[in-house]
Amino acid sequence: MADKLSKIEKRTAYALILPAILLVFSIILFPIFANIWISFKEVELKDIRIPEPRAKKIIKSIPEDPTKLKIVYKLRNSSLLENITDVKLKDKLPANIEILNIDPRCNFKSRTLSCSFGEWKAKYRENLEFIIYNVNGNLIDKKSLKSKKPKLSGNANNILLTTNFTLNNFKKVFFKNDFKDLLLTTFYFTFFGTLGAIIFGVLAAQLVNQKFSGRTFMRSILLFPYVGPVVALAYTWTLLLDPNSGTLNALLIKFQILDQPINLLGQKYLTFQFLGIDLKLRLALTTVIFFEIWRYFPLAFLFVLARLQAIPKDLYEAADVDGAGPLNKFFNITLPQITAIISILFMIRFIWNFNKFEDIFLLTGGASGTRTLPINVYEQGFAISNIGMGSAVSMVIVLILIIFMISYFKLIGKKANEL
Repeated sequence: MADKLSKIEKRTAYALILPAILLVFSIILFPIFANIWISFKEVELKDIRIPEPRAKKIIKSIPEDPTKLKIVYKLRNSSLLENITDVKLKDKLPANIEILNIDPRCNFKSRTLSCSFGEWKAKYRENLEFIIYNVNGNLIDKKSLKSKKPKLSGNANNILLTTNFTLNNFKKVFFKNDFKDLLLTTFYFTFFGTLGAIIFGVLAAQLVNQKFSGRTFMRSILLFPYVGPVVALAYTWTLLLDPNSGTLNALLIKFQILDQPINLLGQKYLTFQFLGIDLKLRLALTTVIFFEIWRYFPLAFLFVLARLQAIPKDLYEAADVDGAGPLNKFFNITLPQITAIISILFMIRFIWNFNKFEDIFLLTGGASGTRTLPINVYEQGFAISNIGMGSAVSMVIVLILIIFMISYFKLIGKKANEL
């Protein structure tokens, strides 16, 4: 009896939470499903509006006969791609009005003009004209005639709801859209931005983990790049790095480090010699990476510092007794203790940086060799309103990150088993 009641209670509990689960899944999964669906359609922003028949009524006087008026219906299909079927027009006219030269597709009965046009092709345009007069011979009131708006109806397909799919968007992404350069730039930015932020975060955590006067103040200062608004920070960097009025270029020229200013955010390559070898540095992209490191190292700093403070002091005291130096203690005690945190941080920061848009866009707008895949999503989906291509590029990003996460988890699992 108790088991039966327990099963009933479980079923009741599941039934009660099922709506909440379905709601959460619909909120999470619906945008993903919609993005996948659109990525297989060659559709632009203007195409997602459902085609509709439109009519504009214009009243014109006839100088030769003031008792008559000409009604012109400017008819058109709002879509440039889709047809509209079963198009019908209805317009209520004032009392005592009759129509001359009525169109064969129309009839006039009980003051109502009714027209049936059948199918309107894409880009359809037509001017439908009628001559009207008052059967009593009086002048027709134009205001009352204009006050009644014609009503149009028709059937049309929403291009997003059709099952016509194509791979053309993905073909353009991989073969006609500088995909290789975009992918390499995205990986370059993501990897070095992630690695640099973690390295600087570990160094900052090591520094602040020591006891010294003003340590609390130092922690607060180190968090500023992360908590500051990105718009303000990017604007500050843009001013500092400006080649004409920027502080950095002025200082470098003053101390004779540079002969002339460098456009750090507007110059794609910087050519220099190292050990007699000519090298090319992606200057603007490297500058953006330094901004990324500076802005996000506090996140790694917080995670690593929390883990450092949890390491037992006995381990370091035992190492001191054995005569271990700072480097020896770091590589044999500290690093093994924070490896798990660093692994998680690397994965999180890699995903965030791979999807990074606002920092790059605010600093360079994607110019000077800083155009990444997320920038391309913006260009396709918003700049030129090609939402099909934008969705396709975003799905490529998702696929790459899924492959990365699966590979990364396998690698972490393999390393954990070896240990």
